[in-house]
Amino acid sequence: MIIKSIKLINFRNHKEYFLECKDKTSLILGKNGSGKTSVLEAIYILTRGKSFRAVDSEILKRGQDYYRIELQFVSGEKITATYDGKSKTFIVLDKKSKRLPTKNKYPVILFIPSDLNLISHSPGRRRDYFDRVFGQLDNKYTSILNKYEKAIKQRNELLKTDTPNNELLFSWNVLLSNYGTELYQYRKKYIEQFNSKLTKVYRSIAENQDEISIDYKTEANINNNEYLKKLEQNLEKDNYLGHTTFGVHRDDYIFKFNGKPADGSASRGETRSIILAIKFIEAELIYQETGQKPIILLDDVFSELDETRRRCLVKNFKDHQVIITSVESID
Repeated sequence: MIIKSIKLINFRNHKEYFLECKDKTSLILGKNGSGKTSVLEAIYILTRGKSFRAVDSEILKRGQDYYRIELQFVSGEKITATYDGKSKTFIVLDKKSKRLPTKNKYPVILFIPSDLNLISHSPGRRRDYFDRVFGQLDNKYTSILNKYEKAIKQRNELLKTDTPNNELLFSWNVLLSNYGTELYQYRKKYIEQFNSKLTKVYRSIAENQDEISIDYKTEANINNNEYLKKLEQNLEKDNYLGHTTFGVHRDDYIFKFNGKPADGSASRGETRSIILAIKFIEAELIYQETGQKPIILLDDVFSELDETRRRCLVKNFKDHQVIITSVESID
């Protein structure tokens, strides 16, 4: 799918904005704070179904009572989303829905400056990042993750009551063990796929012989029954703390540089090469799993990369539609 144009009305600081996209590379120039990232955010909403940085009430332009965004593809397909201050509605082929239908979602590689700090971010930020990646590799992953998050929210609310209902707790334990073991299997499979490519891709960027890997840290590498038993064993502690202390919601991904944690052992340049490698593999796996070439959204990352890594970025994404934001012209 190739984007032909994107139109924003009352979106962030844009009263009205229209961008005609090129088939290969489109550049959005502007000063910091001019709303460049908002254009990428609108594209992300209309291709993935939700923003990568905020809720709708924060996106709505101040003083306005609605926002509207329209995405036109070269194929003729059009997707529209409207937020009326209370709820958002998508329109695809004249059909309205509260969520972007799964069949109308399209893969996107989003590269924002904060991604360059992924290695040193909190475990929660790393989980969120890889959850977005894995969700594009298989829509079932996102569905299971949503069910897991709803179940753990319900269990935690129950734990906060003075006298938790044991039958209800057991029901949530069963659901969490089912969803948790499924998520573990997906995460294990996809991290193994990343690791099978990571060192080779990294070396093609950094031009050295360093070894790179991702260590998937989890307590959930057990079967369904053992997962359930662990939840029940932790019940007294969970009751006291008021939240669930065991499960895949505590997983982490540790980047390794020559066998040591990359956070602290890899230089700034080496860290950037690792993140570039992750992005290139992400695009490769999406194409491999879905047969679709993702749209590439690059938000002011060229200023964070040296000339060698800029060239590498352009080379690896030359067969994709790329939309770039920048404060200065890019040669």
